[in-house]
Amino acid sequence: MTADKNDTATPPSQTDDELSPKEIEAGRILFAQDCQFVFGATTADVLPPPDYPEIAFAGRSNVGKSSLINALTSRNTLARTSNTPGRTRQLNFFVLGERLMLVDMPGHGYAKVSKSEIASWGELIDSYLRGRVNLRRLCLLVDSRHGLKPPDLELMDRLDEAAVSYQIVLTKADKVKQGELKRILSTLKSQLKVRPAAHPEIAVTSALDGGGIAQLRAALTAYADPAQADPD
Repeated sequence: MTADKNDTATPPSQTDDELSPKEIEAGRILFAQDCQFVFGATTADVLPPPDYPEIAFAGRSNVGKSSLINALTSRNTLARTSNTPGRTRQLNFFVLGERLMLVDMPGHGYAKVSKSEIASWGELIDSYLRGRVNLRRLCLLVDSRHGLKPPDLELMDRLDEAAVSYQIVLTKADKVKQGELKRILSTLKSQLKVRPAAHPEIAVTSALDGGGIAQLRAALTAYADPAQADPD
């Protein structure tokens, strides 16, 4: 991809080389299917039944989590976007094409949330991570401009301890010059080498210009239930 004059064009996802056109198309087809909100859980005892493989999305408040989910599903309002950090205060479940469940987790690391709320969310998240047998992967969203912050590292510690597979997904890559982005990627790769549950590949995305979205769709589609064959 040729950078623009500001050298901020989103580079290809780090998974490009491993994804075939067939896989990209399978991702497009799945994420074009009907996607419906199922349930919002505020406590672990009311989680919906584990009927589908699940992909969870987590990240610091204002990292662009809702925007990424909306971009993946080509919808503007599936996941709420807000200028108020910390708006997502529950686990929101969305079923995609009757094959995959997307889970929007509360944003972490926002100081204006009360300590009691933080403790409550922590209990909910820990219970979800440790007890969700159908959780296939967690996408940990990280702002490309900032890299990993202490709240991200704390969540990564939890994920490593719970042996939950997770992948770093850089967001807002359109806002970073490619030279700086390469530096951040190099640093992240070094940090991930000592993380037992971390996926080694890093997805680079931009909800604004669509960079990396098709590749991430394809990668996540690999965890979905098989598509049903059309009846004869």
